[in-house]
Amino acid sequence: MTSAVAPPGATGAELRGFREVQRLAYECAEAVAAQLAPGVTERGAARMQRDWLHRRGVRDWFHLPFAWFGDRTAFTGFRVPLQFFPTGRRLEEGMAFILDMAPVHKGFTADIGYSGSLGPNPLQDRLLADLEAHRDLILREVRERRPLREIYEDVDRLMAHQGYANRHRAYPFGVIAHKVDRVAERRWSPRLFGFGTQSLRGLAADAVRGHRAGWSPLWSPHRFSDHPPAPGLWAVEPHLGFRGTGAKFEEILVVTDSADPEQSAFWLDDDVPHVRRWAEEK
Repeated sequence: MTSAVAPPGATGAELRGFREVQRLAYECAEAVAAQLAPGVTERGAARMQRDWLHRRGVRDWFHLPFAWFGDRTAFTGFRVPLQFFPTGRRLEEGMAFILDMAPVHKGFTADIGYSGSLGPNPLQDRLLADLEAHRDLILREVRERRPLREIYEDVDRLMAHQGYANRHRAYPFGVIAHKVDRVAERRWSPRLFGFGTQSLRGLAADAVRGHRAGWSPLWSPHRFSDHPPAPGLWAVEPHLGFRGTGAKFEEILVVTDSADPEQSAFWLDDDVPHVRRWAEEK
């Protein structure tokens, strides 16, 4: 990561706060992944994430943890939002999984996705390796100040070139990313359908402000995302699918108003599991 320039309204100390909670979330994902075994259910894996983070002081969430196993990692047959929530699907040897969590800690928000498998899964390994090109493309085109909708379309084209299906299109509004912000620190915050009400209010406030200024806090294939990247922190999650197997990463991209291309956008942290994995493979 380049020397960080904070986006408008944020400080270097705040970027460190977001980085710390993102690292905490990835530490949780790796710890839970190491404990997964045949027979564990998606609900059990989601509870393991929640309990691990609760023991480390997390009391608020952008959203509660998700876990998807097998063909659910590719959102096979997903039609309604309730299908995203953890089920009784049991993990089997060689099965792909995705862990996804969005804790709020000390007022800072993270939203991460971690892909893996219980034992060898060469297909998911290939998907994970091919995600590196998407991370590079997204950063490059955000620095070029391309409209978000056009970048989304370029990600689609790259996936098609690789032979994969776009599975983030199955998310509500087809989003590949959304903005994250600080929230007031509280020991407990009510939730609505698994989403923290404080974070939802913040996203709604961003939507109102953005509508007035001509931008949206949701990065989607729709017309409301037909604008250059707005400064702030974006949780970005390209999600590949192929024949019932899916893989994604999710991490924070920082967008600033700097005229220096390298300072205008950068990943919050390059010391994340998927980047380390790509380095090791090389």
